[in-house]
Amino acid sequence: MNFVLQEMPKAGDTVLVGMSGGVDSTLVALMLKQNGCKVIGITMSLWSGRLSIPQTEKRKAHKDSCYGPDEYADIEECKAFCSEQDIEYHVVDLHEIYEKKVLEYFKSEYRSGRTPNPCIMCNRNLKFGALLESAEKIGIKYDYFCTGHYAAVVRPQTALWDSNVRPFMISGATDSSKDQTYFLYRLPSSVLEKVRFPLANMNKSEVFELARKYGLKAAEKKESQDFISPELLPQLFADKEGIPGDIIDIDGHKLGRHKGIEHYTVGQRKGLGISSPYPVYVHSIDAKNNLIIVSKAEDLFADYFIAEDFVWAGDIVPKNPFNALVKIRLASKPVDCRVEKADDNNWKITFNEAQRAVAPGQSAVLYLDGGVIGGGLIKEINR
Repeated sequence: MNFVLQEMPKAGDTVLVGMSGGVDSTLVALMLKQNGCKVIGITMSLWSGRLSIPQTEKRKAHKDSCYGPDEYADIEECKAFCSEQDIEYHVVDLHEIYEKKVLEYFKSEYRSGRTPNPCIMCNRNLKFGALLESAEKIGIKYDYFCTGHYAAVVRPQTALWDSNVRPFMISGATDSSKDQTYFLYRLPSSVLEKVRFPLANMNKSEVFELARKYGLKAAEKKESQDFISPELLPQLFADKEGIPGDIIDIDGHKLGRHKGIEHYTVGQRKGLGISSPYPVYVHSIDAKNNLIIVSKAEDLFADYFIAEDFVWAGDIVPKNPFNALVKIRLASKPVDCRVEKADDNNWKITFNEAQRAVAPGQSAVLYLDGGVIGGGLIKEINR
């Protein structure tokens, strides 16, 4: 399948740019303005102040996470940049929907023994959802919405599957080391039609070089790594203490006690607090019986898994089994697989070669010739 990269905004177009205060989105706004576009900057305000962090930790929280009390500093920097560049700028308060769609989802999944990816839900529900809806409500009209993501918007040269539709889809960027397609797989074609990623053909090193050339303050900032600072996690879960339970091996032998299943993820080795004659890893989490099951490394491999809550490019569901590549976590490489329907709501993904530490709750993203064709949430695993 061949894809056609969609054209970028041109001189005279009105472009809404999602700005975080980081180097990527700041450079995107500047590049578009220099290309003759009318640029409007917009930022999500997510911090409600409900959680608190010690004064000595504030800078650390700001540097290492997207969600934290130093959000205000980021907004002030965006405001100053837009003022210097004569760019219209807006801030929209989305903290309520963020707490509901991201923070509560994150807590609920962990307490159910699953491993969530909050950034995926944030992109779908906030950055490319509530943010754009808020822009429309306050009367902002635009031709394109651009962000600093490392991805591309494409369309297949021919109709997808057995349809007569060429949907707008996500594809990889030039800098594969910064690939963010995994985070964006749930974006519908109707949204992608007006979305563009101006950094699609740039390497991160080029972005920093160009940003420093233009003297952008954002070029000197450390990039956010987590969606929330680790210092805030205890407070996030403070509404309900974890219930201690047993840690057992796959044969049912008790090896120790855990402090609450929300503190563990499949594949975890460190912090288990148990002794064993051989290295053990979290094999699975039994939320119903409040158990952490551990095993040797070789017992972590799976032949296939079942995924639920699937989305497909252009909402076009394939009718027949097919071969593709699947990515089962952000840090993993896409691997060969076979995709077929399991039942009306679920899909079976069979690996060509067994894969390690497949975790329920994580997203499985499917790629075909570099394009994201769909994805869903891992539900059941066959080890």
